[in-house]
Amino acid sequence: MTNSTQIHFIRHGHVHNPQDIYYGRLPGFSLSEEGRRQAQATANALRDKALAAIFSSPLIRAIETAEAILALHSSLTLQVSDLLKEVYSPFDGRSRDEMRARKWDVYTGTKPPYEQPVDVLARAQRFMAEVRQQHAGRQIVAVTHGDFISFATLWAKGMPIVPEQKQELYQEYLAPGSITTFTFSSTAQDETPGVEYIKP
Repeated sequence: MTNSTQIHFIRHGHVHNPQDIYYGRLPGFSLSEEGRRQAQATANALRDKALAAIFSSPLIRAIETAEAILALHSSLTLQVSDLLKEVYSPFDGRSRDEMRARKWDVYTGTKPPYEQPVDVLARAQRFMAEVRQQHAGRQIVAVTHGDFISFATLWAKGMPIVPEQKQELYQEYLAPGSITTFTFSSTAQDETPGVEYIKP
């Protein structure tokens, strides 16, 4: 038995998106001014945490959010992980109006190599397993994307891993800059973590 291992999943801050498109994995989408304020609020909320590591998706909006947190934990270096990346879908560059009509479902009707919810969850579970092995009994931060956090949260809560449930979760949670903390109290590989959510 070890001390609890905590993974603070951060959804990146609001993004500058004047063309109002679904940007997905497209490069070059940085934080807006609002997003920078959100990232700073998140960093302030984590200021007193004894963090062992800070990870980020390779996309610039996530890295910028992580850098705000890193600035208050200067002994650490940013670690970039492809496991934390945005969902791989065929809708990158489509209008947000089209995505709203789909209720932000980028999964129904798509086929490999594009990801399904279970694929996103598998990435999340792999990331959590690696972190728990490397940083047992410690706290780490992982800056990532909404669907990644939502499917991991649905799994932790024992709910169906489907797009409809994701949308229910988005109505209450997962604001930009929010913190969803998974707490593992043991080293058991099959442990389901406790989940806490805050919006700084």
